[in-house]
Amino acid sequence: MIYLALYWEFFKIGLFSIGGGLATLPFLSALAETHPQWLSARQIADMIAVSESTPGPIGINMATFAGYQASGLLGGVVATLGEITPSVIIIILIARFLTQFDKNQRVKDAFYGLRAAVVGLISFAALKLLGIIILKEGSLRVEETILTVLMVVLVLSFKKVHPFIWIVVGALLGLVFQLPS
Repeated sequence: MIYLALYWEFFKIGLFSIGGGLATLPFLSALAETHPQWLSARQIADMIAVSESTPGPIGINMATFAGYQASGLLGGVVATLGEITPSVIIIILIARFLTQFDKNQRVKDAFYGLRAAVVGLISFAALKLLGIIILKEGSLRVEETILTVLMVVLVLSFKKVHPFIWIVVGALLGLVFQLPS
């Protein structure tokens, strides 16, 4: 029964993954509240860090991780299949009818509106993630806040540095300061 639940929950998340894996973060946060045995808010933050630094789409990596946490290897496979099924269906439908809708103004307008929705979803996810990182039980985590501000300032100051360098710098800072979770 857990496999059916995993498939269904990640199928629903996959339906709204337009804009990439980060757009699914509000849905994953809700999933953490409804199924805390599958994943926690803190694990979502860790999954983002790992998924952003490993090959492959972030949504797939996070579905695999959450499914594995919930029910081992088969759970990871089932959650991943649930995540990708809506995309496969949508791609097949779009490919079949794309030439008919390519120039349609309503379709263009719909995609324009989708962009705004995706920005909203990602912004919400970023704020929620920031809260997970710098707040614990309603109080400010000073060390995490300082490190977060430091990393943001560094990244904005040195924009041409390769993202891999920032991942290494972040990991090293985490090791040096060994912040409690």
